[in-house]
Amino acid sequence: MIKFGTDGWRAIISEEFTFDNVKKVTRAIALYLINHGFANKPLIVGYDPRFLADKFAETVVKVMEEAGINCLLTERDTPTPVVAWSVQDKKAAGAVMITASHNPAEYCGIKFIPDYAGPAGEEITKELQENSNNDLTLPTPKQKGTSERFEPRERYIAYLETFIDVELIKRAKLKVVYDSMHGSGRGYVDKILQGYSCQVEALHSNRDVLFGGSNPEPSDEHLGELKQKVVELKANVGLANDGDADRFGVVDEKGGFLHANQILPLIFYYLITEKGFTGSVVRSVATSNFVDRIAAQHDIKVHETPVGFKYIAKFMMSEAVIIGGEESGGLSIRGHIPEKDGILADLLVVEMIAKYKKPLSVIWQELIGRVGAVYNDKINLKLTDETKKKLMDKLNDQTPKDFAGVKVLNVNKLDGVKLTLAEGSWVLARPSGTEPLVRIYAESDKKDKLASLLEAAKALV
Repeated sequence: MIKFGTDGWRAIISEEFTFDNVKKVTRAIALYLINHGFANKPLIVGYDPRFLADKFAETVVKVMEEAGINCLLTERDTPTPVVAWSVQDKKAAGAVMITASHNPAEYCGIKFIPDYAGPAGEEITKELQENSNNDLTLPTPKQKGTSERFEPRERYIAYLETFIDVELIKRAKLKVVYDSMHGSGRGYVDKILQGYSCQVEALHSNRDVLFGGSNPEPSDEHLGELKQKVVELKANVGLANDGDADRFGVVDEKGGFLHANQILPLIFYYLITEKGFTGSVVRSVATSNFVDRIAAQHDIKVHETPVGFKYIAKFMMSEAVIIGGEESGGLSIRGHIPEKDGILADLLVVEMIAKYKKPLSVIWQELIGRVGAVYNDKINLKLTDETKKKLMDKLNDQTPKDFAGVKVLNVNKLDGVKLTLAEGSWVLARPSGTEPLVRIYAESDKKDKLASLLEAAKALV
């Protein structure tokens, strides 16, 4: 069965992710476009650098042509945020992106981006999943669709400059190390910053369908070479993106990895104090409450959502949102598309360093001094589907009144089970929507408390 997760359908190549199944999902998307009145507009088709991703994309185009839908196919593997923005730029019906984002190399996936240039919502996803598992016969079109190639990079870069203080960055003449992780971000962040008078050292800037034998995820454990290179070259900052460049990774001048739970509040604070942004802030249930502390000091409303940028996107399309983000390394800001963009995130970090004229580690410590320290971490527990269900059923049906020796004050079942404790700490158990995992997130104001929360979670399993 084809099953859509948090952000589209993903599966292992040649097991479930086959050309036949790609055709099934594509026909379901074509039927959606026809039934909802979008078939008269072009469809953007893009892909990341994974094995056969370009061929899967060409298959999507062929199915759409047979359905009478015109397609614009990217010239090369292209970042997801660029494909999403192209929907807006071309006034397209939407986009099909062949990507498994940060997942291991053996995975591929299909992400449908509707006409609003953000992640497909639950109603759309439900319709696509149902139709993907049915034997569809599409209406015979009046005429066959057409297709052509296009390269969105230069127009996208010009658009990004409406959000970035280019002259400020040029004056700073920073030294940057950029790791594209063999992904689609190569030729974007490095090219942009070189044009802004930065000295850029690029790592892994070639297409490798195996991503160098590592997951294309810009996390602490996968950015060892970037951290080493930043220190070796005495660079101001290290930047990274995942396989499709919708997520970001940041390393400070000391070679220390800054988690998204640090970068989100840093950029949030920068936007409201230096760039004059107003509005609300949106974060997922698994994201640090550090954002809330800043919001409280500036009388800004905070919205909490389930995990998945599609939920954040809803707020971004309905009100002025300064920044929306997730601890997994995705964010977008007011005025941009309602889709996470790791390229924009990287550029905002560089601009912030240029503005403050201080090392990134110092900027972070100064923010801690304003709002207080917060420590957070997560662990991934590999469990069978049966064990995952048993664990979540237990937490839902027999929610503990005490956890790690501390009274539970509040139980949040927005997405998984989140326990807020009497001391202000919290722990969240949530089954992954894309992998055979249960993720345990925890946060506290002290490192020893954080460790005890994670140990208690492991003991529960």
